[in-house]
Amino acid sequence: MEFKRTMRQWQASFFAGLALLTPAVISIALLVWLFGTVSNITDTLLFFLPKEWVHRDRSDGPIWWYWSLVSLVMALVVVSLMGQIARYYLGKKLFRLIDELLLRVPLLNKIYSTIKQVNDAFTSTKKSSFKQVVMVEYPRDGVYSVGFVTSEGCEEFTQKTGVKTLSVFVPTTPNPTSGFLVLVPEAKVVKLDMSIADGIKFIVSLGSIAPDPRSPAMEPPAATGK
Repeated sequence: MEFKRTMRQWQASFFAGLALLTPAVISIALLVWLFGTVSNITDTLLFFLPKEWVHRDRSDGPIWWYWSLVSLVMALVVVSLMGQIARYYLGKKLFRLIDELLLRVPLLNKIYSTIKQVNDAFTSTKKSSFKQVVMVEYPRDGVYSVGFVTSEGCEEFTQKTGVKTLSVFVPTTPNPTSGFLVLVPEAKVVKLDMSIADGIKFIVSLGSIAPDPRSPAMEPPAATGK
């Protein structure tokens, strides 16, 4: 009897410790994986240094971790400089020219244009970006999916269906960069008060992080007296 009680206490302590340590262990593991993945790309920035300086075993081994850190900092500086240059007229012209050249390369243009459109959808503040978080009955009636309004319909769709439709992107979870585009009658779209950022968090977290209904973005406007 005493043994069973001890085992239950140990089991409870084990799962409590596991619940506490799992987020930290996963976060550190992801950080190490991300650093290793990014460093495989950024390490090429050290091409001007002798290999025996940056690699172990007299240039035959892997790169030293501190040199990978240096290359990562260099990459951050280069990206920041590119962003600064892109703010000026000549920089805008240069990047527009590079953009046009990439879109003219066969096969590469398909990949580049797709990635660019997805990136614009998540980061742009233009009309092509997500407009509002909504719920739609998808993939069947009675089952709701969270999606983002990307366009307020097309004249041809309205003419062919006889109703105004909204273009809604229904992302997959936990990777919101892929999903399905569905055309839904506006009357069947349930508009939500949560922000775009909260909607993405909800999808990425598998629905475990829901926006606080008491947050300013979701509170109804205060009544104003005459």
